[in-house]
Amino acid sequence: MENQDLTPNLLTPNLWKLLWDYDPNGLLVLDGELCVRVVNPALCRMLKCDPEGLVGRAAGELLGDVSDFRRALHDQCEVVGEEVHYPRYDLTVRKVLFPVAEGNVVAGIFVDVTRERKQREELEALRRKTAREVRAVVDEQMRVAQEIAGLLGERTAETKVSLLRLLALLGPDRD
Repeated sequence: MENQDLTPNLLTPNLWKLLWDYDPNGLLVLDGELCVRVVNPALCRMLKCDPEGLVGRAAGELLGDVSDFRRALHDQCEVVGEEVHYPRYDLTVRKVLFPVAEGNVVAGIFVDVTRERKQREELEALRRKTAREVRAVVDEQMRVAQEIAGLLGERTAETKVSLLRLLALLGPDRD
């Protein structure tokens, strides 16, 4: 049996719909006016909104600064890997934006990296706390060492005075 390319048979509208619905990444399409035209369920979850609440709205209302979308659309270039935090949604994403020339639209893929960002922040906070604790231990050790050295110095001086008095009582040096 010869090898047949099954790709044309697999790329049915139903398959595309399944991929669109189950993709964990947020997918977004904006028109030339930067209004939302299409969103997938993952993006709706990320933005905590129903598709009806997103479609037709200006992207700037939802996302704030959309200059990267505008640049991708007008310069017909890709914007890849930009990490953006949306405090309104407690969401951090890595974005991939690209123009779709046929429809004068720009598409975006939003990869949710919120958990990774929080883990990085927690790790950095732990590093800072550990550094503070290490500095505190070193400072305390230095203080104790200085205190011990001071006490030893006092004891040594007192011992010297006592020994010199004893020698004075014994009389002049006798070699």
